[in-house]
Amino acid sequence: MTHPAHTAHAGAIPSDIAELLDQAARRINSPEFIGSDPVQFPRRFTSLQDIEITALLSATIAWGNRTMICRNCEKMLRLMDWQPHAYLLDEGYEDLPDGNIPRTFFAADMRHYLRGLNRIYRRHGSLMEFARSRQVHLHETPAWKLVEAMNHELREANGGVADSRCLPQNLDNTALKRINMALRWLVRDDGIVDLGVWRPLLSPSQLFIPLDVHVGNTARSLGLLTRRANDRRAVLELTSVLRTLRPDDPVLYDYALFGLGVNKEI
Repeated sequence: MTHPAHTAHAGAIPSDIAELLDQAARRINSPEFIGSDPVQFPRRFTSLQDIEITALLSATIAWGNRTMICRNCEKMLRLMDWQPHAYLLDEGYEDLPDGNIPRTFFAADMRHYLRGLNRIYRRHGSLMEFARSRQVHLHETPAWKLVEAMNHELREANGGVADSRCLPQNLDNTALKRINMALRWLVRDDGIVDLGVWRPLLSPSQLFIPLDVHVGNTARSLGLLTRRANDRRAVLELTSVLRTLRPDDPVLYDYALFGLGVNKEI
C-alpha cells in the first residue's frame, strides 16, 4: 500500500494514515514485544547505572536480525558477569580477550568504549548526570549533543583516538539510530516497554525517531518522509511530521513504523 499523494510537506497527516499508525503503535508497543527485542536487557536491571550502560552497549551492537542481536547482548553481558557498572568501575574490560562480540564490534572497541564510560561514571556518577552537566536537555537535538560530549570523553580516555564503532563521528550527517533507540528506552515512560529512568532530565517530546532501513522505507511508502537518504536530515524531517500527531511523544510511532515494515504490512 502506497500513498504517493500524501507527502510530509502537505501539512497534517491524512486521517487514514494517522489511524493506521495509532493502531499499529498500540498493537506493537506491548509487553509481548519485550521478549524478542534488545530492550529486554536494560529491563533486567534496577540500578540507573546498570540500566544506562546496558542500554548503550545493547543499542551499539543492535544490527542484523533481532534474534542475533539478543544472542550477542547475552554474550556481552556474560563477559561482564551481568554486573555492567561494577565491571566498568573495576576496569574488567582491560582483561577482555581479543575477539569479536557481534561480527563487527570487537573486544578492542568495547575496551575503547568502556574506558570512556569509566571516565564519565567516575566523574559524574551516571550518564544522566553527565548529560545534565553538558546541558544536553537544553539543546534542540539532545541526542546529537550527548554524542558530541561522549565522543570527547572517549577520545580523552583513549589517548585522543576516536572509534566510530563505538559512537558515530560524523554528527552533521548521521541518523544516530542506535543512540536515539537507547534514549527511547531511557526516556519514554508509558510503563509498557520503555523504562523512563531519564524522565528527570528529558521528556519524550525531545526524542527523535531511531531511523533504520525498515522505518525509513515504511515512512516513505506512507508519504511521511520525502528525503531519500537515511541521515540526520531525514530524522529531523520524519520526527517533525510525527510531532503533528503526538507533539508530546512522537517516537511512539517508532513501534508502528518498525512493525509495519518488518511484518511487511504495507
